[in-house]
Amino acid sequence: MASDTTLRQREEGIPITGIVATVLEGPDRGQSCASSQSLAIGTAKLNDLVLTDNTVSRHHLELLRKGDRILVRDHGSTNGTFYSNAAVREVELVGGGRLRIGNSIIQVGDGQQAILEIHSENSIAGLLGQSPCMREVMARVEKIGPSDCSVLVLGETGSGKEVAARAIHRLSPRANGPFETIDCGAMAPNLIASELFGYEKGAFTGADRRHIGMFERAEGGTVFLDEIGELPLELQTALLGVIERRSFRRLGGSSTVPVDVRIICATNRDLRSEVNAGTFRQDLYYRVAVVMIRLPALREHAEDIPLLAEHFLLAAGHAGPVQEVLTPATLQRLTAHRWPGNVRELKNAVEAMLTLGEPFSLPAYPPMSPGALRGLVEAEPESMPFGDARERLLDRFEDSYIRQLLARTGGNVSQGARLAQLSRSYLVRLISKHGIRLRREPA
Repeated sequence: MASDTTLRQREEGIPITGIVATVLEGPDRGQSCASSQSLAIGTAKLNDLVLTDNTVSRHHLELLRKGDRILVRDHGSTNGTFYSNAAVREVELVGGGRLRIGNSIIQVGDGQQAILEIHSENSIAGLLGQSPCMREVMARVEKIGPSDCSVLVLGETGSGKEVAARAIHRLSPRANGPFETIDCGAMAPNLIASELFGYEKGAFTGADRRHIGMFERAEGGTVFLDEIGELPLELQTALLGVIERRSFRRLGGSSTVPVDVRIICATNRDLRSEVNAGTFRQDLYYRVAVVMIRLPALREHAEDIPLLAEHFLLAAGHAGPVQEVLTPATLQRLTAHRWPGNVRELKNAVEAMLTLGEPFSLPAYPPMSPGALRGLVEAEPESMPFGDARERLLDRFEDSYIRQLLARTGGNVSQGARLAQLSRSYLVRLISKHGIRLRREPA
């Protein structure tokens, strides 16, 4: 009898505690909102709790359920988010607490019990995972796949955003149509425009023929815009026009080209912070974020590492017993690693083990003294808000680590990516983020 009950819960979902937010003070006093997993607060119309307080930002903060805690995440608001009289960018609340935003005070707490829908299997359309958080993602993908709405996929670099986008495409009525993808963070703005919209012969120097762009090639299918947060403002305007009018003009062209595509976007950036800062158009955000999917970092579902490692090993062509490569000791080391490059880094590590015939070893980091820690954050860390101290520390660690890595490889990015077990594109972004100048790599 007990096994039957367990099976029904596995197929239908798992119980979770919801979130509730109530305005105690301010122009919207008495207003309340509840949600099962996430709750957005601000003055913009797409928030769950919409306030009229003009000292609150359009997308001020978000509440996220994290196990028995509620994560409060400020979206770079103008006037900040305060908890216990301290400004916070991120803070976890156990059981709830009071937040001050602008002229309003918000009581945040646990809501009613709800059932979180999860997928009944460990895979769907290329997505893999047996953890509750990944099976929740798969259930959401299965639900929105058959629709034609725009989707925004959120997650850290390497967490599998393109895999999720392809899964949505495969489950949609457009599955037999093209799936066209572009990385907006890896191309110059003029090249992005050419690739998205195409161009006519003579549109610019070197345009010696007509080029059919991504939107035309994807007719009847899906367009995947990876790292849309990197898109310049002028191209954001052009993209908004395509979405609204369902048509565009090639560069240098005069005729209008109709287009029928589904748009899926992805980013590792906080677009709501970008909207607040004026670097991302709010109207475009509304258009691309009709439905959102959050992919967890690999460290948040480490129980999936053995399943993923076996998948990557077989995909790389290993024909013998899996245990030859993925020994119990190796799996233990893989599970213990933090995986800053997420699933992509794990894939690279498994392929390296197979190619080199060497077991995976954890990177060795020397212990950090309290003095070294203080030096990295340039202040007594305990005197700073936790989120600020952590962000400062991670920035300094990244900068120091990458500079030492490139010094070791003589500036060779590809070799550095292999040594650090990161994807090359992710390492290039970190190099750009920290303004590190490179030597020219040998041809």
